[in-house]
Amino acid sequence: MTYKFKREPESGLILVNIEIDNKYELKMIFDTGATNTTIDSNALYLLGHDLKDNVGTVEIETANGIIETEVFEIKSFSSLGMTKEKFQIQVYDFLAHGIFSDYNGLLGLDFLEGTKFCIDTIENTISIS
Repeated sequence: MTYKFKREPESGLILVNIEIDNKYELKMIFDTGATNTTIDSNALYLLGHDLKDNVGTVEIETANGIIETEVFEIKSFSSLGMTKEKFQIQVYDFLAHGIFSDYNGLLGLDFLEGTKFCIDTIENTISIS
């Protein structure tokens, strides 16, 4: 299957749509340098998730050092034509840490675990097999 994506004009970032719980659509950056998918806690809260319902915490290394994020299990998480049930994502409060973005998070490589994929930056497509 092949998914057409858009690029952020100024930075060239790859933008993808994701869907949570088969009803909420958000825009995220597909980050091949991110091991795990991370979403802004404010977006998750606005989608009706109780931020007390985390399944744990984990420390991750970022470009700005090590941070602690909460881990949530999402019933259904879809993007790029694929759906993962009971998908664990990391949640971080972007706003509280001075991160201002038009996007709700990063789609990390964990989402594509077990797949073969190719990013074509000429045609702006991601092929998954």
